[in-house]
Amino acid sequence: MADSFDLVLRGGTVVLPGVTTITDIGVRAGRIAAIGDLGSAKAADVFDAKGLHVLPGVIDTQVHFREPGLEHKEDLATGTAAAALGGVVAVFEMPNTKPSTTTREALQEKFDRARGRAWVDHAFFIGAAGDNVEALAEIERMPGCAGIKVFMGSSTGSLLVENDEQIAAVLKSGFRRIAVHCEDEPRLKERWHLVEKGADPAMHPVWRDEMTALRATTRLVTLAEKIGRRVHVLHVTTAEEMEYLAGHKELATVETTPQHLTLAAPECYERLGTLAQMNPPIREARHREALWKAIADGVVDVLGSDHAPHTLEEKAKPYPQSPSGMTGVQTLVPLMLNHVNEGRLTLERFVDLTSAGPQRIYNIAGKGRIALGYDADFTVVDMKAQRTITNMWIASRSGWTPFDGMKVTGWPKATIIRGRRVMFEDQLVGDAAGQPVRFQESRVEG
Repeated sequence: MADSFDLVLRGGTVVLPGVTTITDIGVRAGRIAAIGDLGSAKAADVFDAKGLHVLPGVIDTQVHFREPGLEHKEDLATGTAAAALGGVVAVFEMPNTKPSTTTREALQEKFDRARGRAWVDHAFFIGAAGDNVEALAEIERMPGCAGIKVFMGSSTGSLLVENDEQIAAVLKSGFRRIAVHCEDEPRLKERWHLVEKGADPAMHPVWRDEMTALRATTRLVTLAEKIGRRVHVLHVTTAEEMEYLAGHKELATVETTPQHLTLAAPECYERLGTLAQMNPPIREARHREALWKAIADGVVDVLGSDHAPHTLEEKAKPYPQSPSGMTGVQTLVPLMLNHVNEGRLTLERFVDLTSAGPQRIYNIAGKGRIALGYDADFTVVDMKAQRTITNMWIASRSGWTPFDGMKVTGWPKATIIRGRRVMFEDQLVGDAAGQPVRFQESRVEG
């Protein structure tokens, strides 16, 4: 073993595949080069990790950074800064920008915009639309493309693929797993009268009810099974969906969010008003408990923040003119570490949901675990740190979080990406040098 490294992390409690142990990690040329007692090995950067936990870098596979077109509420620089400050090493960004990301040229423009401005590694989804289905198979192979995103229900932006014929056409185009927002558009239209003339924000989960979500999810999975295409159901919110998806794991993987695991109606709407408004909605406590059971049972594959910022001015509009969405990329790690400390899941399960899970679902190359040859991506956390989440801490251009004032135990101490410190002690370090995420080309159809 060579005794010189670019970076050595010493004496941390390291979560390795299958075991958590106190050990050292040596990094060379951006990759993990040694795991074990490194003795007196020299390094350009030595990180004293004693008393800290070293996790595989957290990957947030669902964020909306609003660039191009909506930079007044977020852009690639501020969104990725928030990610880095929150302990996140890589993000997958969604296509509902302005214009929507539906062409090869629009996708390339995002990579061009991210160069030298993104603090973390990044991939971008291509949005499915009525006029680009034939091109999707080619576009999804572009380096750094996270895959295809489908909106079955209208949310933020103009992307919508609502009928079964359109959805089937998208499922037949390409081969990688497709990420889908499952809300049934016909049912949303049927029930719009409930809130159309103005309503309390607590009506949000009444309008966009459980059946709206379940109907879309069952339609999607039924089509996926007929066609043989793998699908990823985003931000699952209902007990009924989790029960259904548990029986369809051959092709369907499942995401839920920290917000839906932490908040519950009606209390969140009484306290936060439209700041608690997102799609699909925060629902009653019975659904939250079902999400936790689905995590315990292994039905949930991944956590995504669904970071979707809007300004406080926009959020102050009367419901339902107020837009849906909230910040989340910066609070994912502290919220979930607090849940770990409160006994709702193990630290190892958290790692599976935020690093190994994303790697499995999307075939990410070189990320997702602490192992020799992998990217030296680490989320270093202090499991004992007691902190309060505040709006002042939030780096998003929107400047707020629904968790303002929440006390948590467990906090990201450092974000290390490909061997470089990007965040340390709540401060960004160095330059914005995020790179496109690499994917393994799968040749297995379906």
